[in-house]
Amino acid sequence: MGFPQTPATVAQAVHWAQAQSLDRLDAQLLVLHALGRGQEERAWLLAHDTDTLPEAAHATLQATVLRRATGEPLAYITGHKEFFGLDLRVDARVLVPRPDTETLVEWALELLAPAPIDAASTTATLSTPPRATHVLDLGTGSGAIALALKHTRPDLQVSAIDFSADALAVAQANAVRLNLDVAFSQGSWLGSVRGRFDLIVSNPPYIASADHHLAALKHEPLQALASGADGLDDIRAIVRQAGAHLQPGGWLLLEHGYDQASAVRTLLADAGLQHAQSRRDLAGIERCSGAQQPGL
Repeated sequence: MGFPQTPATVAQAVHWAQAQSLDRLDAQLLVLHALGRGQEERAWLLAHDTDTLPEAAHATLQATVLRRATGEPLAYITGHKEFFGLDLRVDARVLVPRPDTETLVEWALELLAPAPIDAASTTATLSTPPRATHVLDLGTGSGAIALALKHTRPDLQVSAIDFSADALAVAQANAVRLNLDVAFSQGSWLGSVRGRFDLIVSNPPYIASADHHLAALKHEPLQALASGADGLDDIRAIVRQAGAHLQPGGWLLLEHGYDQASAVRTLLADAGLQHAQSRRDLAGIERCSGAQQPGL
């Protein structure tokens, strides 16, 4: 179906985009993008469906629909992706944040919930400020996890690491734009880390290098997706190094593939961490696993 000749209406533009094998939501969001409007303005499309599409928007829409039809993520085309209530800027230097990863953030926030105040001991501890809670995000990418934690809990001391200088540039730009104070640094997992943390969290690469699903992810950085023959090479490295960087009682939380929970729990237990367990995402899949450093 050829694109309607100018002048075309907003409704015609949405219908044409759908006819290029796009679902209605993608079609609407691309029309909004071409018009310079936000993704939250879908109701505007219905109220203005007979409006004429400007020529510049007409040309932009044709180009972006072609990109989306070849499988490029919508977030790369629009430059935006919402994650845990934050509007993140993303591009092909980083993975597109997935809703599944919000399960990891929610679990982290549960573990980091402030301890209840003991009224009987309040007077005795007034002169001793509580120790800051330190969190480390490994393989931060766009900064999604670190920024979500800092936004929700401004009192946390959040650090984030990525091996990719390009990814760090994206994450730092997001932090500046959102006015969130996260300490970013470049490194390979925990290899250059000093000190200990109350929580280490990571969404590392976890797809097997020969997995056929990688073909559908060709627009995203391969080094952030694949991790050895069984997809667990990077998780093994993190688990192996984590014990030396966790406070007593601290937790390590990891996102992983849909069929890797049992293997990750075994890795955590074999590394001497306690209470290895998994959390399910909204689809009921064991998406994250974690364990706790033994206490003193």
